[in-house]
Amino acid sequence: MSRPPTHDLAAEQAVIGAALLAPNVVADLATVLAPADFHRPAHGRLWETLCHLHSTGQPIDPIALAARLAETGDLPMVGGAPYLHTLIAAVPTTANAGHYARIVVEHARRRQVADLGAYLAQRADDGTDVATIVAAGRAMLDQAAGGEQWPPLIPLGDHRHLPTFPGYVLPDWVAEHVYAVAEFTQTPVDLAGCIALAALSTAAGGRAEVEVRGSWREPTNLFTVVVLPPGSRKSAVFAAMTGPLLAAEKALVERTKPAIVEAELAARVAGKAAEKAAIAAANADTAGRDTLLAEATAAAMHADAVTVPTLPQLVADDVTSEEAASLLAEQAGRLAVLSPEGGIFATIAGRYSGTPNLEVFLKGHAGDMLRVNRRSRAPEHVEHPALTLGLAVQPDVLRDIADMPGFRGKGLLARILFSVPENTVGRRKVGADPVPEPVAATYASNLGALVMSLAEWTDPAVLPLTPDANERVLDIERTVEPRLAPGGAWGHVVDWGSKYTGAVVRLAGLIHLAENLRDGWGKPITADTIDRAALLGEYFAAHALAAFSDMGTDKATRYARVVLAWIEGTGSTTFTKKELYRSVRSQIPTAADLDPVLSLLEIHGYIRRLDPPARTGAGRPPSPAFLVHPGVFQPAGSVHPITEPPGRRTA
Repeated sequence: MSRPPTHDLAAEQAVIGAALLAPNVVADLATVLAPADFHRPAHGRLWETLCHLHSTGQPIDPIALAARLAETGDLPMVGGAPYLHTLIAAVPTTANAGHYARIVVEHARRRQVADLGAYLAQRADDGTDVATIVAAGRAMLDQAAGGEQWPPLIPLGDHRHLPTFPGYVLPDWVAEHVYAVAEFTQTPVDLAGCIALAALSTAAGGRAEVEVRGSWREPTNLFTVVVLPPGSRKSAVFAAMTGPLLAAEKALVERTKPAIVEAELAARVAGKAAEKAAIAAANADTAGRDTLLAEATAAAMHADAVTVPTLPQLVADDVTSEEAASLLAEQAGRLAVLSPEGGIFATIAGRYSGTPNLEVFLKGHAGDMLRVNRRSRAPEHVEHPALTLGLAVQPDVLRDIADMPGFRGKGLLARILFSVPENTVGRRKVGADPVPEPVAATYASNLGALVMSLAEWTDPAVLPLTPDANERVLDIERTVEPRLAPGGAWGHVVDWGSKYTGAVVRLAGLIHLAENLRDGWGKPITADTIDRAALLGEYFAAHALAAFSDMGTDKATRYARVVLAWIEGTGSTTFTKKELYRSVRSQIPTAADLDPVLSLLEIHGYIRRLDPPARTGAGRPPSPAFLVHPGVFQPAGSVHPITEPPGRRTA
């Protein structure tokens, strides 16, 4: 009979509350109480922050703690500032802080013993070598009994534990399709969610702007990049999420063809008339030449004024910067580059031309005027270009683009909303339920309706904010600004962080338009919509930090994160090198590549090598075995968001 994990929530609250009331207890309790000893991850994060404040000589009180958590972006995850006062109110007396701590530690040890029992039962059933089981069990028992203690974890990076895409904040018709596609393809919901945002951006980009304050307006187009390894079914997800855009594009083409035929005929007729008038003027005598010349000039100008519409195109794939600029000019400023591959980055970097050309992508995101010069035609300019980028790239591409000339320095990377989801390959369910037909049909119909409702707009629709919504944006700005300071949580990605509030506003505009398909342009954006967009913003902020971190890390650290992700995904409290390599060899080329990785993880305290069992005869020695730090499964600060089903939202 299974039993729930043992814990005492009241004791956890009391020990943290006591530390806030009597900061001097932190020094004594830190020697016996670790963040991983708390059952509730939020409490572990609070305790780690309190220990950090103490070790750096900073004041400890609710205001200082809330400020530190806000600076690191963790305040919402632990329940906000009001929860700190809840913790203080839960303290019967600060004199018993040590007693509360011992209760928390005792429950942690009991959970370790329970884990040991589960481990022994599991390994006994799966045929693991008995000597390995005994060695691991003895080490785990010593740990639970308070014997050999684990050292504190030394993080490989601040953002290994990333939030899952909060699809529930999207309009129901989008969210239901996102979750259904993720289930059917057995892919992270992040992939379908980010491509859904790119699809909305394609439909609305260039046709709507959000007015924040004064002259500050944000267009509603996005750059999204999802990072997943090969074999992750990216193409299948792209087809499901962008297929309706291609259908809408086809409908626009069919609707435009009669106008094209009519304009082409008018152009031919006007051209013939101009040619005839020119011949008449050339053959006229001196007396009537001026009149005929004026008529010929007017006819030529009329012929030149006839414009033949271009066949509509919403989506391109791997285009050059020059082609993208031309298409933007032809398509009245709207274009999307959507692809399950990342080849466009190499193209931008000059794969064909030898010279990087980022201008069209920089201006296409910002909406700055773009001038297009062509050899065969007069120069054209796009007043407000709106380029959408929706890509899924492999991890190697992510690391390559950091070294491409100008990508960071000129601001291209700062414009991208990154997503680095957990890879599901190897843990996918076979025979998953297909996307329900009504869900797919509703998504296709509504996305097509959004395209059609905005297709004829020449000047972008302006979406104002309600007063409450504007206050929400101001709150976001107040929260973000300290993070951008030198030494702040986003100080090393200040280029990306400076565009954060604008990105949230763009997301709010897309949610608003998708929620109000046929009349969103006539309604202001509400505070609730800003709040929902802010949840997406927090998601993208965490993933952007991970992406920028990964772009600058060495191979051993990258592989170490792969191993940690496998440990967490499988819940392995012990493992052998052979077992590990079988599971990660699609991402780590050789078993020899694991040696520096395992050493790195040992140095950082995540794992501990077990003593090898005694050799009983000849033959190959057993594969090295490792014990996992219990803090890996309850890491401080890794408060995983609660994912809600479509149709349910939190305010």
